[in-house]
Amino acid sequence: MKVNITEQNGVAIIAIQGKMMGGPDTGELDEKLYSLLGKGTKMAIVNLAGCEWINSSGLSILIHHYKKFRDAGGELKLANLTDKIERIMVISRLTEVFKVYDSVDAALKDN
Repeated sequence: MKVNITEQNGVAIIAIQGKMMGGPDTGELDEKLYSLLGKGTKMAIVNLAGCEWINSSGLSILIHHYKKFRDAGGELKLANLTDKIERIMVISRLTEVFKVYDSVDAALKDN
């Protein structure tokens, strides 16, 4: 899994490429999200367009940081869920927790 972070209008955009399956892959994502929080970033969007698969470890990282951003007075949003990822999110009822958008642009507009 590759993690690329850019910024647009003060919002961190975290693009995920590959499988979010735990271990070193999600460790890198975890570290980068903690780094953003440490820098005072309040708003972040996880772009899942390139995410091929996510398991419980990947979901756990997203849930954990959703709470961390919320506790810091910010928000962690999700964008561009693939059909596979969306099914997992719906089944686990996480679409009721996260704000989910069809695109990064749509997520940026909802601030």
